[in-house]
Amino acid sequence: MDGGLSSLRSEAVEAMRTALVSAENLQLTLKTGLSQEEQALTHTTSSPKETHKAGNEDLKEMLESNKESLKLEAMKRIVGLIAKGKNSSELFPAVVKNVASKNIELKKLVYVYLVRYAEEQQDLALLSISTFQRALKDPNQFIRASALRVLSSIRVPIIVPIMMLAIKEAAADLSPYVRKTSAHAIQKLYSLDAEQKEQLIEVIEKLLKDKSTLVAGSVVMAFEEVCPDRIDLIHKNYRKLCNLLVDVEEWGQVVIISMLTRYARTQFTSPWKEGATFDENNEKAFYDSDSEEKKEQPEAKPYIMDPDHRLLLRNTKPLLQSRNTAVVMSVAQLYWHLAPKHEVAIVTKSLVRLLRSHREVQYIVLQNIATMSIQRKGMFEPFMKSFYVRSTDATHIKTLKLEILTNLANEANISTILREFQTYVKSQDKAFAAATIQAIGRCATNISEVADTCLNGLVLLLSNRDESVVAESVVVIKKLLQTQPTEHSEIIKHMAKLFDNITVPMARASILWLMGEYCEKVPRIAPDVLRKMAKTFTAEEDIVKLQTVNLAAKLYLTNSKQTKLLTQYILNLGKYDQNYDIRDRTRFIRQLIVPNEKSGALNKYARRILLAPKPAPVLESAFKDRDRFQLGSLSHSLNSKANGYQELCDWPAVAPDQSVRNVEVIEPVKEWAPLARKAKQSKPDDKFYSDDEEEKDEEGSESSDSEGSSSDSSSSSSSSGEESGSESEEESSEDSEKTSSDSGQSSSGSEKSSSESESEQKKKKKTKKAPQKKSKPAAAHSDSDENGNGPVTRASSSSPESSPGSETDSEDDSDSDSVTAQKKKKKSDATSKPKVESKSKMEVSLLDLDDFSPAPTNASRYSALSSSLLSDLEGLSLSNVSSAVQVTTPSFGPVKSYELLHHMTGKGLSAKYHFPRQPCLYQPSMVAVQVTLTNSSDHSLEEIHVGDQSPASLHIHCFNTIERLEPEASVTVSMGIDFSDSTQAAHFQLCTKEDQFSVSIQPAVGELLMPSTMTEQDFSKEQGKLLGMNETSATVTMATTNTSSQTVSKQVLSVANVGVVSSSRTGLHRFAGRTVSSGALVLVSLEQKESSTALLTINTEKSVVASMLLRDLKQALVQA
Repeated sequence: MDGGLSSLRSEAVEAMRTALVSAENLQLTLKTGLSQEEQALTHTTSSPKETHKAGNEDLKEMLESNKESLKLEAMKRIVGLIAKGKNSSELFPAVVKNVASKNIELKKLVYVYLVRYAEEQQDLALLSISTFQRALKDPNQFIRASALRVLSSIRVPIIVPIMMLAIKEAAADLSPYVRKTSAHAIQKLYSLDAEQKEQLIEVIEKLLKDKSTLVAGSVVMAFEEVCPDRIDLIHKNYRKLCNLLVDVEEWGQVVIISMLTRYARTQFTSPWKEGATFDENNEKAFYDSDSEEKKEQPEAKPYIMDPDHRLLLRNTKPLLQSRNTAVVMSVAQLYWHLAPKHEVAIVTKSLVRLLRSHREVQYIVLQNIATMSIQRKGMFEPFMKSFYVRSTDATHIKTLKLEILTNLANEANISTILREFQTYVKSQDKAFAAATIQAIGRCATNISEVADTCLNGLVLLLSNRDESVVAESVVVIKKLLQTQPTEHSEIIKHMAKLFDNITVPMARASILWLMGEYCEKVPRIAPDVLRKMAKTFTAEEDIVKLQTVNLAAKLYLTNSKQTKLLTQYILNLGKYDQNYDIRDRTRFIRQLIVPNEKSGALNKYARRILLAPKPAPVLESAFKDRDRFQLGSLSHSLNSKANGYQELCDWPAVAPDQSVRNVEVIEPVKEWAPLARKAKQSKPDDKFYSDDEEEKDEEGSESSDSEGSSSDSSSSSSSSGEESGSESEEESSEDSEKTSSDSGQSSSGSEKSSSESESEQKKKKKTKKAPQKKSKPAAAHSDSDENGNGPVTRASSSSPESSPGSETDSEDDSDSDSVTAQKKKKKSDATSKPKVESKSKMEVSLLDLDDFSPAPTNASRYSALSSSLLSDLEGLSLSNVSSAVQVTTPSFGPVKSYELLHHMTGKGLSAKYHFPRQPCLYQPSMVAVQVTLTNSSDHSLEEIHVGDQSPASLHIHCFNTIERLEPEASVTVSMGIDFSDSTQAAHFQLCTKEDQFSVSIQPAVGELLMPSTMTEQDFSKEQGKLLGMNETSATVTMATTNTSSQTVSKQVLSVANVGVVSSSRTGLHRFAGRTVSSGALVLVSLEQKESSTALLTINTEKSVVASMLLRDLKQALVQA
């Protein structure tokens, strides 16, 4: 036996020696077996390589020494060389010998080296494969993971079974780090041998059930690579992935969000269905015992969001605060593709925040914003200034910002955008300046009110010194003139004069096309241009020659007497041109226009072919069709389908069975995810306790009962804070948790948290109780008075509404009566209900959440003023508001009333409104509106107030609630509306206790102004600053009755609320005003000429206001 063992031992030693010798021989072969070319290259760079070799020799000696410290130092230096990008592959034999070292630190570094070079040195790596297999059983998790990583890096098909076995074992390892490494190895093995797919899917299915956040991202990545179509593997793990998402590492979050986006599009119905009401909780259907309403309206089915759909949206929302830009972009695309349209806007702030990152990040984010802004302008309109171009931006960033600004342009902001564009045109960056001119053209076609202004501005650019700017202007003007050519023959003549100075081929060709297309408008100039082109025909570019041939043909058909010989000359020149396109075009034109025996019937239709009316070109965004790709993907960035791109499928018409996602709930290890789930479960309880508490308070129950209910609801209010609509969800949850912790210590804390849950519950009842919701401002006002809140609460909660809305004696009386009645109520209830005061205070603080539009900051200034003092102040002149703008009382004020609500539609309530042309006391940027309410019914109307308002960005200062209006009685109240210098109607609901009526107030453009006084010199100075795109003029033929100075002033003031500026010249009338909202100067001048004609000019930065005001003034002056 001993002899047998010794012989086996000697054979093993001999085999080891043979392996080492073969490794050394292999190394020598690599060194000596160089071709002549390689030797030549080696000789050319001998000095650096010699030093490199000398260094490597030292490292080899250190690796072969017996001291662990030297080996460790050598490996650190080698890894350092790899990090610097230097080739260290020749050290592979010396390094691989140390793979069996007992030193853990040394072994880790050896594996780092082997992972890098195992694929290149596969033969040598195979010699140590038994060592790697032994390392898979190592007690140290990092060694096990490193061994698997090296094993999967050896790209040799022969070891596939060994790799598969190692992956299966690692997938069941106790260490999550090793399981994560096995998920990475799955992708490597699949790329090496795709036939192993079925076995790998089994491993993926097993790893998907893993509860560790370390494994989740890696296994989903393996799922996306190996079997992205196996959606059935995700069903049972969907909720777990949603809950773990917030704790997964950042790049894992990106992969999981992308996968869940595709999953959701296959499992849930679309939340974008037209006409479907959004009823997420379906509470109304649950609580309604009788189904009479459903029988009456069987078709109006509310959209009920799947709870799993909501779970995904809720759990991804906190990731908008991530420091990783890729995570934020992933959440943004998820909301864009999955969320209801009214919820998508929450990603806006986060995307704008990313614009502060590096220019590479800016480029991708701006591309996605450009696509989003085409479909939903309102999302990014409040952040328009974030897209203004900076001088330090690169050209591609500037172009994208320009694209977004053009997409966001509308009637309200076009004047601001055009003012920006005027600056951009002067940029030294020629490509950017040319893109700006194209953007101006797009604005002109999209917004008809500023078409003339943009055209005039582009014509002014024709005299620019920069040739590229002139050329681009010509091309854009050509496109704009096609929309309305009859009105702009002067511009065509002006461009013909500049023709000799323009050398850019595209611009010359555009002018020639205009001449030919509208040759009948310029019958004298077009033949002369053709004569000049005949001289220089041979020296022109091909595109110019083609348009010259077209011009000759069109003039031959319309003016053959003057141009017949010129046309024949040009056709002869083109017949022998070097370019075959020009030769072919010449032959075709000759046969078409010159009658002969061969031309046949085609000659009859020459005029219809060449002079046919052409459709105007449509200037569209380059990002119009990019929404077919998933946002944030490489395909979207390239605007073409990239390799490996998986398209988002359409929403299913009917949702698949949601029970497939049901699984036995085993609580995973997570930090704050249970709070979210707990909040969802406690919703009904929260509402129950809140309602119960309200009832108890109304009945005047004991304080101990209310304290108990409030402390119960305080615990759930902390979790409900996470579901609020604010942008920073984590902050709100932290605040609410603080509130809940304070509730155990003091009664005030419990009262605050209970009121918080009440106000949260009120927000959730929007769909359930529509009439009550619409009367909320009035109800909140009266509740705060009845519950004994002091003036502090009134000033903070309803400061805009505490100001009176009337200028008449009747309303003053009713207001004073209601105030005295409320004071009596306060005194009687102050002692019995002390707790409700803190509740109202908390409701006020909740108004700061993002679910509500913030209250105007200036409104609180007037909250302390009494109604009688305000009515006295309203008649005063506010001439000292600003030294620059002196507001004056208009010399003529038309009292023109408009119907707001007819008594038939309003069930007895009728309303009319007019503009008193007085400064608004509630806020300087608001337009004052007086509304007269009349009760035409035979019964009294109660609680008349303003309900919902739209659009949401509109600020309306509502009048105080009218508690009671007797039959045949009427009352006049005041409102303030900030129209933002736009004639867009302000829509709101006029509500009574039982009904609500949708009404709207649309101002005439002249009512958006306030008069200002200035001297004649100041008028001329300001007018000189507002030229070019800021000037709009027209010739008016005035009625004979309107020629006197007094009548002109009366007609102008009847249209616009402006001030008269004295003029030393007869026949010249000047008026000045400013827009109420932005304070932009508006100058109107009317210069009378002979035969009742006059030149009407308006100078202002607000182009839309100018064009609309010009139209209204023109109409007033023409009428007798």
